Amino acid sequence: MENINELRHLLQQPRNIVITSHRNPDGDAIGSSLALYHFLRKYDHQVQVVFPSEYPDFVAWLPGAPQILIYDNDPQRSTEAVQAADLIFCLDFNSLDRIDKLGEAIAPLDTTKVLIDHHLDPDYFADYMLWRVGASSTSELIYDFMEQLEALEHLDASIGECLFTGILTDTGSFKYSTSPRLFRVVADLLELGIDDTKIQDLVFNSMREKHLRLLGHCLKNRMEIIPEYRTGIISLTRKDYEYFDIQRGDTEGIVNYLLKIKGIKMAAFITEQPTIVKISLRSKGELSVEEIARKHFKGGGHKNAAGGASYKGLRGTIHQLKEILPQYKEAILNED
Repeated sequence: MENINELRHLLQQPRNIVITSHRNPDGDAIGSSLALYHFLRKYDHQVQVVFPSEYPDFVAWLPGAPQILIYDNDPQRSTEAVQAADLIFCLDFNSLDRIDKLGEAIAPLDTTKVLIDHHLDPDYFADYMLWRVGASSTSELIYDFMEQLEALEHLDASIGECLFTGILTDTGSFKYSTSPRLFRVVADLLELGIDDTKIQDLVFNSMREKHLRLLGHCLKNRMEIIPEYRTGIISLTRKDYEYFDIQRGDTEGIVNYLLKIKGIKMAAFITEQPTIVKISLRSKGELSVEEIARKHFKGGGHKNAAGGASYKGLRGTIHQLKEILPQYKEAILNED
């Protein structure tokens, strides 16, 4: 991070700090946010984590999670929190429109802003940036941030659990975006005494019965394979949402099952929402679904994990995806 000494100086005095992350926060969003929350509190800062929307149940056990303020549930307190802040940390997103109305509240403020993120093409709205596309996760970058502040001695088990959870989930259990550097970071976290087996159990083995039934429905009734383009699609209708009482976080990870099929190089999970259709894309190797999401679905993300949206309805969106596949046929078929 450039000007790290300036930011270190700002943090030497107790501040009123807000930490925020993107809508529909995932394991990395909540893990990085809560790790930074516990770290900053060691310096006697007043810290409030504010998310635009609820986080999924599988991370609700993380230390500090009950103290998170949700804009959708309490817009007044959330807005008051950001307006009162001396410093706002923006984690795991690259543009203020990723936090919706919360972003609209933050954008006009003169408050000092810090962006810590690993997504492509960030907007330059922050006064300080720690941005590295090659990082496995924003949680890894929070570790880097502590290191740059020469404050790794403040790492403790609570911070370690949060960071490990963020890294674990964003790498798909250490399958994606790994590096020698990442495993050295994880080794440091394990030396704090965190129970990695317990964390994996809490994150991956906490499904309710309806989640498993929903997964079975997706694989049996809603999965389509397009072998000539080595692509798989799973789609869910609004009736599916009603029947299975699908809530935020219930569909987490379903798209990845398509990539378990031998020969499949791209996966799409398309869901019919009340006013919009959302699409989640995954790929293997050098095939960039970020480009597909950005060019065709007004979205973005990472090379191998991206998302977007459409107003064409569920069938129209599926048809649109199928129509653009020939444009990427060479890239898809070259992925071996």
